[in-house]
Amino acid sequence: MPLAHLDRPFDYLVPQTLAADALPGVRVKVRFAGQLVDGWLLERAERSDHPRLAYLEKVVSPVPVLSPEVAGLARAVADRYAGSLADVLRLAVPPRHARVEKELIAQAPAAEAPETGDAAAAGSVPEPGGWRDYPAGPALLRALAEGRAPRAVWSALPGEDWAARYADVVAATVAAGRGALVVVADGRDLDRLDAALTATLGPDRHVCLSAALGPARRYRAFLTARRSAAPVVIGTRAAMFAPVARLGLVAIWDDGDDLHAEPRAPYPHARDVLLTRARLEAAGALVGGYTRTAEAQLLVETGWAREVVADRAVLRSRTPAVAPTGDDPQLARDPAAATARLPSLAWTAAREALRAELPVLVQVPRRGYLPSVACAECRAPARCPHCAGPLALPSAGGAPACRWCGRVAAAYACPHCGGRRLRASVVGARRTAEELGRAFPDVPVRTSGRDEVLAAVPSGAGLVIATPGAEPVAAGGYGAVLLLDTWALLTRADLRAGEEALRRWTAAAALARPAAAGGRVVVVADGALAPVQALLRWDAPWFAARELAERRELGFPPAVRMASVTGLPAAVADLLAQARLPDGAELLGPVPADGERERMLVRVPRARAAALAEALHVAAGVRSARKAADPVRLQIDPLALF
Repeated sequence: MPLAHLDRPFDYLVPQTLAADALPGVRVKVRFAGQLVDGWLLERAERSDHPRLAYLEKVVSPVPVLSPEVAGLARAVADRYAGSLADVLRLAVPPRHARVEKELIAQAPAAEAPETGDAAAAGSVPEPGGWRDYPAGPALLRALAEGRAPRAVWSALPGEDWAARYADVVAATVAAGRGALVVVADGRDLDRLDAALTATLGPDRHVCLSAALGPARRYRAFLTARRSAAPVVIGTRAAMFAPVARLGLVAIWDDGDDLHAEPRAPYPHARDVLLTRARLEAAGALVGGYTRTAEAQLLVETGWAREVVADRAVLRSRTPAVAPTGDDPQLARDPAAATARLPSLAWTAAREALRAELPVLVQVPRRGYLPSVACAECRAPARCPHCAGPLALPSAGGAPACRWCGRVAAAYACPHCGGRRLRASVVGARRTAEELGRAFPDVPVRTSGRDEVLAAVPSGAGLVIATPGAEPVAAGGYGAVLLLDTWALLTRADLRAGEEALRRWTAAAALARPAAAGGRVVVVADGALAPVQALLRWDAPWFAARELAERRELGFPPAVRMASVTGLPAAVADLLAQARLPDGAELLGPVPADGERERMLVRVPRARAAALAEALHVAAGVRSARKAADPVRLQIDPLALF
């Protein structure tokens, strides 16, 4: 039951007719408050402290889909995020698919994976391969192959085949007779990791788990993992709770991607769930990416994990030449670079790469054609006359339409000056592709974005216009990478704006060739800005340390633990009045949320994080017990604070 005041186990009698199937981990039906409800059988016991018990009504399926390790993890995650066990189990175990279950029951039981130290696996240490570029890399592989539990934060080199490196650490873990779990942000990364693991481990040695698979395929993959038919599970956010026998390694790639944050209660983050698993099951942990989050930096600074980085000499040989357009020398050569969308430096880099028969990647933060327009006469933003939402142009000859309600404003007239002509406020990826196509008429232009995401493009001259996160891999690397409209990322009212901008820039810049092979990156921004400096030097650890120090000074996560309490003003005040907050708790707000709701923030030192979560959960239980009408949303360390 998801109600906070019912977040505890209940005892039932098991009738003799169900005793054989009523095993820990199976789905059951029980009577609760006069209704037949779903339940999980957590444990069988000889006796109960309660004198009168109801009987178990039904065992839905004899398959124990909930392992003891995942049940313990779910309880720890619920406590960490001030949530209920029922909500976490809803995320951890996919819905039952009866046909798939019957098919697997009819098959022979899966063979168990070999124990650690098994003769077939012992002493098999994979070759370091690409990990030789990192001084601590071979030691990481060796520790995993020996069955130990190393914890590392990895900063990948530009152009690194990160999927192959993850396949290496997974192979080392499997060589020790232990299982591995790897979580990536999206389906494109999952496909790349799937191919790398198949090449390294062979077929049928790992399971792919993703919500995009559909109910039947996802449940089949989940049961395959639960039956220990494969030692490795990889997947998107949905795989963070996947059952893995004798777990020896948890790994996450690009933990700064917001796709790793679960949008459903209790809103856990995949990185934190995996690190909790590593602690509970004594497994190794690997947090990797081209950049580094403040949370990963905290792991390094507290000594919980060791950083795995390349020497500066190796880094210099692998990075492309990065240049900003807003520094003083460039402005002296091109005074218009401060305002031009495509300054001469970027134009020259693209032209030279195309002449050398190399592809060019152009990253544009906004999708669409003209996602924001304004009056051409008075420059006032064009708003929908019905809902006041922003107007956008879908194409060169299209009529303006509202981005909120979708209504077409064909006869739009500015309410301030009466003007009917519109100008671009923000240029999208499709308009950029159109402009560059006219500038380079003999060069093929490809777009990659929400409508169609390209996985790869061929070598040779070509323009690729992509939104962040949709950049395809080019065979041999890009000759030039242009980062346009950087203000759209840097000026967001968000605590993580600089960190997110650097993450998206490095993801694109990492696809460029090394400088020695002609690779260039042009970022249309002022070179004095800290994220731009980190990109110029390719020094994500420096920026992460700087970011963490600033958050520590200002009192923001991850230096502190912060809870967001959102709801109607009376409901928020009621919950906080019921909560026995720990000593030193600070209340910040209220601030407007959406509609009539408001948000309060509660800040405590990290040492009192568990006490804060417990206090808020108990207060939510008091409100649910008296059937408070207005809901309140609790989030611990939400990605968006403002």
